[in-house]
Amino acid sequence: MNSRKTDLLNARPVISSAVVSSCTSIDERFQNETLRPILKLQNDLLIAVFKNYVLNYKNVFYDLSVDNKMNYIENAIQKDIKFKNALKGIVIGQFTVEEYLIYSQHASALNKRMMNLVIERLKDQIQIFEYEMVAS
Repeated sequence: MNSRKTDLLNARPVISSAVVSSCTSIDERFQNETLRPILKLQNDLLIAVFKNYVLNYKNVFYDLSVDNKMNYIENAIQKDIKFKNALKGIVIGQFTVEEYLIYSQHASALNKRMMNLVIERLKDQIQIFEYEMVAS
């Protein structure tokens, strides 16, 4: 029987472009070795959570221009504390205990990196939300 740590690490995709060297900072190392693979693994869930967020706010998002949609994504994640905490939970729940201990020592900086990565991930997939508008 595998341990939780083994199962979590085995489930994560490998991101070959996530370069880590001996001079890489702790925060950047954590971003590339932990956050990016988790965000890639959790991508479908992050999209579903954002779609639900938009739905709860009466689909205003779909009537916006592309630039305003980009701003909407940023503002939703940066200013809505409940939503931001839900997103953090989606990521933190995938940490191993060892990763959590590192995270807890650098939480402020890593939370900022985490949310910036989520914002960029959603923005990079904005076409998915365009499609939803047509399909709905």
